[in-house]
Amino acid sequence: MAQVGAPRGRTCSRSPRSRTIRSVATLTSAVLAVSVLAGCSSADGADEAPAAAPDHAPTARDRVADGGTLRWAVDAMPTTLNAFQADADGSTSRVTGAVLPSLYTLDERGRPQRNPDYLESAQVVETEPRQVVLYKLNQQAVWSDGREIGAPDFVAQWRALSGRDTAYWTARNAGYERIEKIERGKDDLEVRVTFAKPYADWQSLFTPLYPKEVMGAPNSFNDGARTTLKSTAGPFLLKASDRTAGTVTLARNPRWWGQPAKLDQLVLKAVPRSERVAALAAGGLDLAEIDRAAADRIALAVRDARADRNGGQALTHGPGAAITPSAALKAWALAHGSDQEQAVIVQAAREKNQQAIERYATEQSALGKLVVRKSLEPAYTQLSLNGESGPLADERVRRAVARAIDRQELAESVLKPLGLPAKPPGSHLALAGQAAYADSSDALGDQDTEEARALLADAGWVPGGAEKKPAGTKAGGEATKKDAENAAEKDAENAAEKKDKAADKNATDAADRAGTPAGAGKPEADVASNDGLYIVGDDKPGGAAARVDAKAAGPALGAAGPESGTRPLDAKAGPALAATGPESGTHVLAPAPGAALQTVALLRQAASLDTDPDAAMEARARNAGGPDRGAAGAYAPRGTAAPAVPGAAPQSLGKDGKPLSLRFVLPSGPGSESLRAVGDRIVRMLDVVGIRTEVTKVADDSFFKDHIASGDYDLALYSWPATAFPATDARPIYAKPEPASDGSLLVEQNYARVGTDRIDQLFDQAVATLDEKEARELVRQADARIWAAAGSIPLYQRPQLVAAKPEVVNAGAWGFATPRYQDIGFKKPESAKGAERDTKE
Repeated sequence: MAQVGAPRGRTCSRSPRSRTIRSVATLTSAVLAVSVLAGCSSADGADEAPAAAPDHAPTARDRVADGGTLRWAVDAMPTTLNAFQADADGSTSRVTGAVLPSLYTLDERGRPQRNPDYLESAQVVETEPRQVVLYKLNQQAVWSDGREIGAPDFVAQWRALSGRDTAYWTARNAGYERIEKIERGKDDLEVRVTFAKPYADWQSLFTPLYPKEVMGAPNSFNDGARTTLKSTAGPFLLKASDRTAGTVTLARNPRWWGQPAKLDQLVLKAVPRSERVAALAAGGLDLAEIDRAAADRIALAVRDARADRNGGQALTHGPGAAITPSAALKAWALAHGSDQEQAVIVQAAREKNQQAIERYATEQSALGKLVVRKSLEPAYTQLSLNGESGPLADERVRRAVARAIDRQELAESVLKPLGLPAKPPGSHLALAGQAAYADSSDALGDQDTEEARALLADAGWVPGGAEKKPAGTKAGGEATKKDAENAAEKDAENAAEKKDKAADKNATDAADRAGTPAGAGKPEADVASNDGLYIVGDDKPGGAAARVDAKAAGPALGAAGPESGTRPLDAKAGPALAATGPESGTHVLAPAPGAALQTVALLRQAASLDTDPDAAMEARARNAGGPDRGAAGAYAPRGTAAPAVPGAAPQSLGKDGKPLSLRFVLPSGPGSESLRAVGDRIVRMLDVVGIRTEVTKVADDSFFKDHIASGDYDLALYSWPATAFPATDARPIYAKPEPASDGSLLVEQNYARVGTDRIDQLFDQAVATLDEKEARELVRQADARIWAAAGSIPLYQRPQLVAAKPEVVNAGAWGFATPRYQDIGFKKPESAKGAERDTKE
C-alpha cells in the first residue's frame, strides 16, 4: 500500500447511485466478478451466439431421480446471507439463489428473463409523467412461514436500499434511489412501483427479494441475516449451517409451489481449490469448480482408464515418473550398500516415494470416473493500467502498452489447450452473445510494435533518455502547437458540417464530439495535453537516430518505476536500464504536430457513433491507416519513430534521466499459476518495444486490498464479470475519479483511475432511456471511449471448468445461465431394455 503522502485512492461511493455489484472473486486474478465506444463496429451482439455453449448435462426432469444429497464445493463459508452487504461473496449468491425469490434470471445468452415462479407479468405501464412498473405476482408465491409475498416486502427492500437511511449498512443501491413510491395495486397480487427518474435497468431490482422481516429494520438488515434466514421462498430452504464442518445444508422446501426440487438436500461444502482434487478422488464431493491443473490431471486419469493402463502398470506421470533407470539403480545400490547410515536414509526416501506413487495411483483411479464440464465463464481477465500517476498518466504510454500486447496470443495460450474458443473480448461491458455486445477494440487498435514505439517516442520516452537529461526540456515554439490546434479545428468543422446535414439526434453531445480541439468545450479528461510531447528525428542536426530492435527479448526487471513520489517507502530501485545506441541520436527536437492529432484521431474513431452514418463512415475512412484499423500514423510524421535494426538488442527507453519501468503486480498463490504465465508473456511483449517491468509477486490475500484497491501498482491482472445491466453495474468501474478534500481520489471501483466526463454522460443517458435499442447504442459508445482511454485491456474470457460425477445432471459449467436448482439431481439408472436399445442404436 502506498505510504508516501495521502492515500492514492479511495473506493468509497460518491452517491447512492453506486451499485457495488461486482465483488472480489477468484484470485486466479483476484477475480472481481464486468461487462460495451463500439463506434468502429456495426456488429450487433443480439445476432451473435455466445463464444461457447453451456455444458451442464441438460436432462429432462422425468429422467432425473427423486431424492439424494449432492455435495457441491464452494470456496468458503458465506460470511453473510445478506447479498446487499459489502462482504457478500460467491457462497452468499449460491445460497440466496436457491432459497430466495429471483424475479428475473439470466438465460444462456445473458439476457434477463421473467421468472414465472414469482411473476405472472412485469411491465412498464406508464412513462409520463413518471415511469411506472406493474408487477403481478404468482398467486401461489408464499414465504416459508406461510405469508404471501407482496407489496410490504417490496416497500421494505426499497426503503433499506434507497440510501436515505444511513443506519442500513448497504453495499449497493443503484436503481432503488430512483424509486419515488411503491403501492399496492388493485389487489394483494399487484405491486406498482413509481420512479422519480426513468430507469432502464428496472429488471435488475428486487433480485434477490428478502422478506420484510429482514429489510424492515436496520438491526435485522445489518446483523439478523448474516448467519440465518428466518423465512425463505425458494425450491430449497436453509436447514443448517455448520462452521466447524464447513457446510451449509439446504433442504427441499415443503411449501414450494413450483416444480419440486429433485434433491432431498443440497450440501455446500467449503473446500479450498488446492484440496479439491483429493476431495473428489476420496468421494467427498459430487460437483466442484476446478482449475486447469486439476482438469489436466482428470484428463490424464480418464485417458489411462480408457486405455486400461492402471491394472498393475506404472503410470507414466505423477510421483516417480521422472526417475530414470540409472537413478533407480543407484538408489537401490545405496539402499542395499555397506554404508548403513546412508542405506537407512535412502530406504526411508524410497518408501516415502512408493507411498506417494500408490496414493497418486489410487487417486487417479477414482478421478478417471469423473467428467470435466467446460465452457467460458461470464467474466473476462483484463490488464489494468493505473493512470493516476507516473508514465501511465500519459494516455500515449497507456496506448503504447496496449498496442504492444498481442491479445490473440494471450487468449490462445489460456484457452486453446482446453479446447475452448480463444477470441479476445471486443468489449468491456458485454460478452459475445449478449445484446449490448459489439467489438469496439478498433477504437484503440490491434497489436503493432512500430505504432507502440512511435507513441512512446511522441510521449518523450526515447532510447538513451535514461542516461542524460536532455537540454531544453520545454516544447518548441508556439507555431507547432498552433499547427496541431488548427488541424484539429479543421476536423471539428468538417464533422460539424456533416452533423448539420444529417440532423443528428445526438446534437446535444456536440461539445464532446471527435475532433474538437482542447479548450473548445470538450471535457478536459477526454483531451490529451500538448505539453511535453517530444520526438526523435533522423533528419535534424544531431546525428543518426537512436535504434531499437524489433525482435523480442526475454523479460527484464528494470528500475522501481517512475519517481513520482507515490512509490512505497520500501520500494527497491533496480539498476537503471541504459541505452546502448549512439547518444547523438537522442537529442530532443520539437513537439510533433502529429502528436496532438493522435488523440484527435482516436477520439474521432471513438465518437463515430455520436454522428450520423455518413459522418461515421467518413471518420473511419480518414483513420484507415493500416491493417489493424487503428489510428495508424495519426500521432507522428513518418520517420519520427526509432527504426528497427535486425540483430540488435532492444534498447531501454528513458525520459529526462529516468528509465521507463512499470511495476507489474501479480498474485503469488498456488491457484494463480496460469495468471503468472500470462504475466510473463506480457513482460516479454513489452520488452520488445523498450518498456521494462518490475514484476512484484504478492500474497493472494493482499493482492486486491493492498495493491489494486489502494492503487499501489502500475500494471495488474484481474477479472471483471459480465452483467445483464451494464449501464448500472459497470458505471462505478469506469466512472471518472474525483478528488477528495484530503487530496486522495474517490475512485468507486475504477481501480485503473482512468475516466472521462463523456463516458459518465453516456452511462447516465443509457440508464435513463426506456428505449432498449438506444440504451444498447449508448452503452456501445461508452465502451468505445473506454477502449480509447486505454485504462483497461480485456485479454480473454475466463475458462469455466467443473468436475462432476457422470450421474450428476443439470449442473456444471452454466456460462451466463442462472442455475435451476430444482432441476439439479442424479440421472435415473437406465433399465436393461433401455441399455440394450442404446447398444443396438
